[in-house]
Amino acid sequence: MTLEQGIGVSNAKIILIGEHAAVYGKPAIVVPLTAVKLTAVTTPIAQGQLIESNYYTGPLARAINSFAGIKKLIQTILERFNQQQANFKLTITSQIPAERGMGSSAATAVAVTRSLYDFFDKKLNRATLLELANVAETVTHGAPSGMDAATTSSTAPIWFVKGHASYNLPINLKGNLVIADSGIRGQTGPAVRTVRERMADFPQETSVFMNQLAELALSTRKAIASQQLAQVGQNFTTAQLILQTLGVSNETIDHLVFVAQRNGSLGTKLTGGGRGGCIIALTADQANTDRLLAALAAEGVTQTWVQPLAHLNQTINQEYDHD
Repeated sequence: MTLEQGIGVSNAKIILIGEHAAVYGKPAIVVPLTAVKLTAVTTPIAQGQLIESNYYTGPLARAINSFAGIKKLIQTILERFNQQQANFKLTITSQIPAERGMGSSAATAVAVTRSLYDFFDKKLNRATLLELANVAETVTHGAPSGMDAATTSSTAPIWFVKGHASYNLPINLKGNLVIADSGIRGQTGPAVRTVRERMADFPQETSVFMNQLAELALSTRKAIASQQLAQVGQNFTTAQLILQTLGVSNETIDHLVFVAQRNGSLGTKLTGGGRGGCIIALTADQANTDRLLAALAAEGVTQTWVQPLAHLNQTINQEYDHD
């Protein structure tokens, strides 16, 4: 049975603290950006299987290489339901910029899975959702950690340790998280390689940095629990210094961090792979948020997002994603 339309929604994500260290089994805190959405809508058509999106529009069978992960995901779901010959159009509408460390590819996989399950009127539990999202992410990224799928599918922040079950970490702080796009595509692959090479060449020193990042993640979790916004900000600043030392920042990121620190931010750091992508800054109130946004705009930053930290205390429904 198919419905008149199937709808799936996901959201962007940002690593609060713990990037790069997470690759080595250290904890990270990842938050959903609930205001930055991606929607997938599946509708019946007379003939064919069509995709419409910002990145590819046309028949599923002729999807371009960069869409290969989503193509594999769709084919996997159709085979699971014995619906390989189903006729449909899948329309993907995204507010999430690609290659900015905001989980665009995982968010697409999550929304597409939800949309197709809805379209075919099937129940989808969280474990199945994450398993299927991983099908696409494996094609796209090779060996995904699962961090992006876990967070883009959730409205709750998560405490993430690679190879372990993630669990939700309610955040209910006064203040805002400001995300600013550096205008440079993130270079996660080269940044990860740089850290890997550093680990091979200077294992003792690099391990110390990884342990320090792990301690900062633990400190941040405690600060969140005890409503210590200033401590969270201080941890951001310390983490950024370590990430700079590891070689995963760049001049543009460093400059935007400097500007933010002088214009109302309690703490600022890169987020995600680095070498571009986004910075995140913590502000105590709306006045400081507005001051920071104005300063970033004056530096030529064209894309910013504001995530209130008072709205991140929802919990994850482990049972059913939706009916």
